[in-house]
Amino acid sequence: MFTDAPSEQRVAQPAAEAARPPRRRRSAAKAVGLVAALALLVVVAMTSIAVGAKPLAMGQVWHGLFADTGTYGDVVVGERLSRTVLGLLAGAALGLAGAVLQALTRNPLADPGLLGINAGASAAVVTAITFFGVTSLGGYVWFAFAGAMVVGALVWFLGGSRGATPVRLALAGMAIAAALQGYLQALMILDEAALGRMRFWTVGSLGAASWQSIGQVLPFIAVGTVLALALARPLNAMEMGDDTARALGAHLNRTRALSMLAATLLCGAATAACGPIVFVGLMVPHVVRSFTGPDLRWILPYATVLSPVLLLGADVIGRVVVRPSELQVGIVTAVIGGPLFIFLVRRRRTAQL
Repeated sequence: MFTDAPSEQRVAQPAAEAARPPRRRRSAAKAVGLVAALALLVVVAMTSIAVGAKPLAMGQVWHGLFADTGTYGDVVVGERLSRTVLGLLAGAALGLAGAVLQALTRNPLADPGLLGINAGASAAVVTAITFFGVTSLGGYVWFAFAGAMVVGALVWFLGGSRGATPVRLALAGMAIAAALQGYLQALMILDEAALGRMRFWTVGSLGAASWQSIGQVLPFIAVGTVLALALARPLNAMEMGDDTARALGAHLNRTRALSMLAATLLCGAATAACGPIVFVGLMVPHVVRSFTGPDLRWILPYATVLSPVLLLGADVIGRVVVRPSELQVGIVTAVIGGPLFIFLVRRRRTAQL
């Protein structure tokens, strides 16, 4: 007897299509997840305003936000509000920059420190303190941002400029970061005064947040965010290889240059405002990729929303665990992020770039 093979194939094909989740359903699920992430961010932000060395009731928080009369509770709410806003901006900038750099270098373990941007900002601030006597946060911001921009341009130049590749960019960034770390250690050992003024800034903290510093970094974060989100499609094409990206019409050199610019703007502004904070730009995009897949059109928005959740959550923990004192948020993210990241990597559930 002869088997009707075409008929069997026609029967099997609809069954396979029915078993495969429709693309529209997956996109709807991701959109719902993004809305849930936004709701979680609102809850964490309100917790950041309400919780601290002195707990406040939600009625006091509401009064301080919308009916400020200058009472002690209202003043505390105002200070925490600026701190929370800075945490939102810095967290979003670090997460978004980390996602862009992971796509640019095709390395799922890349973070803002890989290309030396954080080291450049730190080195500039130490130089300003040691040689120019800068002691105010407003002065730190501009020196830190200038250092990040210089290092970003230098990495792009050493990585080959128009001939830059992910490997060259990563190697150039690692070399510059190592050299700057040696410079930092030398200055801070030789100048005890600089060491005393820098010890809190170098671990990362939101404690010195002010509306002035927020206003200084906000334009750079806004431009970097818009630029990074606009690069989602060309970066998606580049993940499939340079030849395929060219065939799809992507401009490789322009995409790499703009990606470097976006990451430098975001990392430089965040580091300038609150110091180098580790693991946020590394861990959040890595985790996000486990449930969004490699599509940057979803990774970038999710990383922008969930990174502030991690940063503000760590800041709240730092304010609670050692009351009435405070543990800097950079220390908390490192303590929490290290073991958690190792656990996630060992599960091997994250998608590769």
